[in-house]
Amino acid sequence: MDKIEPNKIYTTAETMDFLRISKSTIKRWLKKGIIRANKIGGRYKILGSEILRLISPALEKDTRKAYRDLKEKTKKRIKSW
Repeated sequence: MDKIEPNKIYTTAETMDFLRISKSTIKRWLKKGIIRANKIGGRYKILGSEILRLISPALEKDTRKAYRDLKEKTKKRIKSW
């Protein structure tokens, strides 16, 4: 895998490879604003500095909390069915 360059622009596919996440996860993260990106020509473009920010230890804590909250919300919704 190549080195992430802070000023380089990456596609969602490249970002998925760097972060080792699925297509559904990157879509969810873009929608929730966890990953900041610009939409150009109908496709998201992500700065390398944003990818580097995502892999920082401080953000990992926030991401885990967001997933726990989402998991609990989903459990509650499923119970109400």
